[in-house]
Amino acid sequence: MDGAAPNLVKLGEMHRSPLTPVFAGLQLGLHILVVALAGVVFLRAIVDETAAMPYIIALTVIFTAVYLFGVVKRLRGNAARWWLALLSLVWVVLMALSAEAAYLVFGLFFLYVHLLRRLWSLVAVVSATAVAVIGTGLHRGWSIAGAIGPMIGATVAVAIGLGYQALYREAAERGRLIDELMNTREELASTSRDAGKLAERERLAAEIHDTVAQGLSSIQMLLHAAERADPNSPAVRQISLAREAAADSLAETRQLIAELTPAALDGQSLSDALGRICERASSAHIEARAVVEGEPIALPMPLEATLVRIAQGAVANVLRHAHATRMAVTLTYSTDTVSLDIVDNGVGFDISVLDHGPAESFGLNAIRRRVQLQGGTFDIESEPGHTAVTVTFPLEIGDE
Repeated sequence: MDGAAPNLVKLGEMHRSPLTPVFAGLQLGLHILVVALAGVVFLRAIVDETAAMPYIIALTVIFTAVYLFGVVKRLRGNAARWWLALLSLVWVVLMALSAEAAYLVFGLFFLYVHLLRRLWSLVAVVSATAVAVIGTGLHRGWSIAGAIGPMIGATVAVAIGLGYQALYREAAERGRLIDELMNTREELASTSRDAGKLAERERLAAEIHDTVAQGLSSIQMLLHAAERADPNSPAVRQISLAREAAADSLAETRQLIAELTPAALDGQSLSDALGRICERASSAHIEARAVVEGEPIALPMPLEATLVRIAQGAVANVLRHAHATRMAVTLTYSTDTVSLDIVDNGVGFDISVLDHGPAESFGLNAIRRRVQLQGGTFDIESEPGHTAVTVTFPLEIGDE
């Protein structure tokens, strides 16, 4: 229920772990204990044959029925509180009629400890102990044994209950960690598969661009030069048809390259792609803007694709982890380098996690691997209120 105490009736819903049979056994043991104690009260009422016997029997049956109803229905929240209050009320009335009803308080102790917050559970245990001691004294006379018995039962129940709570929390934490580990492993596997597919697509696009597309472009230019060199040649018609065929093939090749490039680059310049990434990231909680500095120049397609992927990964990291309100993606052109900076005003993090392996910071390590594959440099700085990821790539004059 509420607070730190686990809900006893939710025990079966916990993550399956080696400790689950232990909790199931404790749960079953408590149910058997309560029903057995109710049976003792029931039988003693029949044996004693007092004037209150019918009432004792009826209340014992009601107590057992109410208890089993709560167990079967797995009550929660206010319903569980009302169930426990009704169970306690029936027990108090039963205690007024029979001294043997004091046996049932031991089961109630466990319910108070498990279903109520710490303070209220202690108040309930002390109150139930007082009722059991007073009721036993009124029925059987006052004695030290009659007072010590319920007190020892309360102490044992509280101690066992607190131990159970600690064990439950440990098992719940272990289950959470296992679930998190499984989810992370699935995400890493999926990300790895997607990264492999994207890397292969980009590699194929780069190969086609650097070989087939460039070759067709050269053939087209040579044929065009041949046309202009001798426009009256008998072969000019065939040269013109060959040039047109090369142009058509080049157009189809470029279309194929476009289909293999990242979706964010499809039909756009690099600056437009970064702008679209920031536009998609912007929301009521964060302002994201793209900035271009320097004179834009044509970059090799694989480098543009890498910059887009890095921007996507870094922006996704900010959205998931940084809790930032502002973010800027800056593309800077210089004479011999191109740089991409992703800066946010989030909570920051300890950059030493990059040295702990990919499981600790998969996104940033993926960015670093992309940078290394393209021969660039990777730098990061982070503190509360400021995190900056910077990647820089050298440029070769004449790259297309």
